[in-house]
Amino acid sequence: MGFLKALLVAVFALDPYFSHAETAPNYSFVHESTTAPPVSYHDYIVVGGGAAGCPLAATLSETANVLVLERGGSPYRNPGKTDKGNFLLTLLDPSPDSYAQIFITEDGVYNYRARVLGGGTVINAGFYSHAETEFVKESGLDEALVNDAYQWVENKVVFKAPLLQWQTAVRDGLLEAGVLPYNGFTNEHINGTKIGSTIFDMNDHRHSAADLLEYADPKNIIVYLHATVTKILFTTQTVGSRPRAIGVIYEDAMGEKHTAYLTNDSKSEIIVSAGAIGSSQLLMLSGIGPRSQLEPLGIKVVIDQPMVGQGMANNTLNGLFIPSPNPVELSLLSTVAISLLVNYIEAGSGLNLAPSFGWISKFLISILDQVFTCNFIPIHMCFFF
Repeated sequence: MGFLKALLVAVFALDPYFSHAETAPNYSFVHESTTAPPVSYHDYIVVGGGAAGCPLAATLSETANVLVLERGGSPYRNPGKTDKGNFLLTLLDPSPDSYAQIFITEDGVYNYRARVLGGGTVINAGFYSHAETEFVKESGLDEALVNDAYQWVENKVVFKAPLLQWQTAVRDGLLEAGVLPYNGFTNEHINGTKIGSTIFDMNDHRHSAADLLEYADPKNIIVYLHATVTKILFTTQTVGSRPRAIGVIYEDAMGEKHTAYLTNDSKSEIIVSAGAIGSSQLLMLSGIGPRSQLEPLGIKVVIDQPMVGQGMANNTLNGLFIPSPNPVELSLLSTVAISLLVNYIEAGSGLNLAPSFGWISKFLISILDQVFTCNFIPIHMCFFF
């Protein structure tokens, strides 16, 4: 399990702002959940096939029977949709089966949740970085295993980010502004200005966590798409003992319910990797959370955990958009700045907001109008975050 823990820090594209390999893999073990049996048994049940769930499932399948339940669809069904040039189109897609699901927070802020195999690595800006060294140490992880996990991921889906005209100008501007030192190209998380890696290849095709399932043993793994887990099942072996997870209930795209149970192996586990929001939501629906919130909703309390679902907050964001009357080269994140105050400066360019995009222009206006009023003419743009 040490390697699995180390693997969790080797996830990528940490900026939540798309997965198409040059040749989309033909996974024999990926199926629609409508084909799932009413009841099944597995050594491991992974809820959520995202940045953590996919590599974990692939590794576990080397020695165990693994089930992955993903509420979204396949990133390979529409080749090119997640290419770099379609970044905004895919992120802002409002269709029912889009890869990104929009939601509005209680305080009125627009945001997005991934809803696709590969998770956030299918809809974000594609920047790859290692975890902070301090985080690895404080987590008690084996640094050698962490480095092995990085290499495991990088061999499959990571590429050196190109440094073209716009990103070069960003680098020079950051250095002139005093964001020092200049660290050149590095995947390490260190203060200053640096050039990093990306999960977009040289042809601007996206590679994601879903690609890491190529490492899986097809005899030992099954992935169901459009499988929404609604509840974790628990049992207590003796009176007063701590409840133990024994299975999950999930619904397919037709609304039919299925039950997946763990085998009797003492090492069997249910791994909840459904994202910060989805994981907390599922735990609370299953009876693990603040009693004061669950009981009024008629949810039976399994474990009173007051902190589940609490303290949720998104990163603060200030954006600077620079319009251009002429086409600008396409780039997402290559140059980044990390300050001593743990602030981040990132920039992209060439995202064309032409009128032919139709709804996307109107939708972007509605988001921008939350912060300021603008007379918006769809044109070529560069942006800083």
